[in-house]
Amino acid sequence: MAAAVLVIDDDTQRCERHVRYLIKRGYDAQALPAHGSLPEWLRQHPVAALVCAPGHDGLDSLQVLKQQFAQAAMVVLSMSSDSDDVLQALRFGADDYLVLPLSNLEVLGLSVDKAVQHARTQAENLAYRQHLEVTNKELQRHLDELRSDQQAGRQAQMRMLPEPLCKCGVSLQHRVIPSLLLSGDFLDYFELDERRLVFYVADVSGHGASSAFVTVLLKNLTYRLRRNLRRGSSDELNDPARVLARINSELLASQLGKHLTILYAIYDLVTSQLIYSVGGHLPMPVLACEGQAHYLEGSGMPVGLFAGAEYQTYQCKLPEPFTLWLFSDGILEIIDRPTLNDKEAALLQLAAASEGSLERLMTELQITAEVEVPDDIAMLVVAREGI
Repeated sequence: MAAAVLVIDDDTQRCERHVRYLIKRGYDAQALPAHGSLPEWLRQHPVAALVCAPGHDGLDSLQVLKQQFAQAAMVVLSMSSDSDDVLQALRFGADDYLVLPLSNLEVLGLSVDKAVQHARTQAENLAYRQHLEVTNKELQRHLDELRSDQQAGRQAQMRMLPEPLCKCGVSLQHRVIPSLLLSGDFLDYFELDERRLVFYVADVSGHGASSAFVTVLLKNLTYRLRRNLRRGSSDELNDPARVLARINSELLASQLGKHLTILYAIYDLVTSQLIYSVGGHLPMPVLACEGQAHYLEGSGMPVGLFAGAEYQTYQCKLPEPFTLWLFSDGILEIIDRPTLNDKEAALLQLAAASEGSLERLMTELQITAEVEVPDDIAMLVVAREGI
């Protein structure tokens, strides 16, 4: 469709000459006297360019025309070559200024071509900006919805965490510090029966909602295993290695593309025996007693990577009193040491010096609510007083 050009000039002969030339150049050109009223169809149709030869009102009339045709390009034709007139026309919105008479109408054609192309570019840029504004508003709305969903998920995830537990002089407390709103770290502990406690720490691969979803599956699985044990339909929960094998098979079956590291343990309150199984988890639990600390032994495959993975059950007798620390690997990220060995050695010292106090350990590590951590951190402390 040919671009519409409105030629406004009181000189009828010159106006018709310009109109004919612009029509030959491919424009839909229309003539209008400088003081004529605008036809109604012009008010309802887009005009690509105005070719204006101001009448007796001079250049002031250009401002009114530009307001009426804000999106149109404007080429001003004038007998005056005074620089002040040129500047005033440009201030009123002119794209070009040609001095009459025009000996070669090609000058007019090139000027209109350039002005129309410039106007089209401006219109496209305006449309693009408007599109971006709409898109950004829509994106912000989606981000607000996502943030609201994540906050709801965070509250649900926090509700899955256990309350501090104390039984027969053994206390269990924890902290989970997420690097994002949702955490891929998870821990739990509960009474298996009158004399045994279960506790575990898990670290799901990745971050965000997908990793947090796996923690829900983990919580659900341990709940089902507890229910099965009460019903007598399954005793898997009594065997840490079988628990890890069960988690492994269910995680693979979920096809979520996620795996986790985990340490699952059962502590006997009467015999002080600890049995546990390791699923690729680091660091290993830190046992602190009488100002000394060391890592428990153990190793194993990550959970959720390989079908048929087998896990070993380890056991040891814990001294009395004792403090047993379990961490996710995010704890090592915030220890300022050059190598992994140095970080693990520093963690031993911190665990021994903290004397079972989570608050003291967090103070030593400078973990506060305002500090952003590079990775999720889960901390579980199991402490027994001397008898």
